[in-house]
Amino acid sequence: MENSRKEIASLIVSKLNSNKENLKKQFSIRKKSIGYFYLDDLLPEDVSLKIHENFPSIEEAELKKDLREYKYIAYKMNAYHSLLEEVTYAFQEDEVVRLISEICQIKEAIPDSSLYAGGLSLMKKENFLNPHLDNSHDKDRNLWRVLNLLFYVTPDWKIENGGNLELWPNGLNNTPIVVESKFNRLVVMATHQKSWHSVNKVQVDSIRCCISNYYFSKVPLLRDDKFHVTSFRARNSKGMKDVFLRMDNFFRNNLRKIFKNGIKENPHQYKQ
Repeated sequence: MENSRKEIASLIVSKLNSNKENLKKQFSIRKKSIGYFYLDDLLPEDVSLKIHENFPSIEEAELKKDLREYKYIAYKMNAYHSLLEEVTYAFQEDEVVRLISEICQIKEAIPDSSLYAGGLSLMKKENFLNPHLDNSHDKDRNLWRVLNLLFYVTPDWKIENGGNLELWPNGLNNTPIVVESKFNRLVVMATHQKSWHSVNKVQVDSIRCCISNYYFSKVPLLRDDKFHVTSFRARNSKGMKDVFLRMDNFFRNNLRKIFKNGIKENPHQYKQ
């Protein structure tokens, strides 16, 4: 097998189809808060191991470090092993998009070939991602962001390692749902103005690797959704850190209302 995007997409489609009814139930029972589902053993183990083996190093990635987040990103796909571009875009193949849309009851989901805020992420010890809402739109503000796809590929990752997805359906002052960043696991979650999520701090000297994609739509998931930039909060909504992050959200949000595409173009996109 050459591991082309079409071949990988075929494997994903087969796995989704064989688990479709269970995945629909997973997403449906959580839909009123933060809809999500997860699917283990997405690809044959040897394929996922090969993906991990060819991930770029920390040195090849771009560091993002501030009060909001501390992680590494890699989105210039033609600079890495070709397999990484193939698997990333396999999630954008028509039948994969159609099936995931059906499972999540979304009409006409649209993948993002520019990988705006998507691509590869790497998190080492002490890395984290504070509670946040994803940007509500695509880079041109023509489409609503509706689904976040996360495919984890670090072998033998354990929940106690940290670096796990957290969902906050009951608000930031309550205990989050922790979704383990398990090897060969696909997580698909809804994104809207109530879908607060985060990644807890990595606790071990290892690197958690993830491939992410976003799907968009002409209509938002929630009827009352409004435009917002990626908005961060502090854990438990307390302290000066939370005050600062709220102010930061306010200023960046209003700036984007004045300048539709921002003062400068967001570099986190793949220009093929």
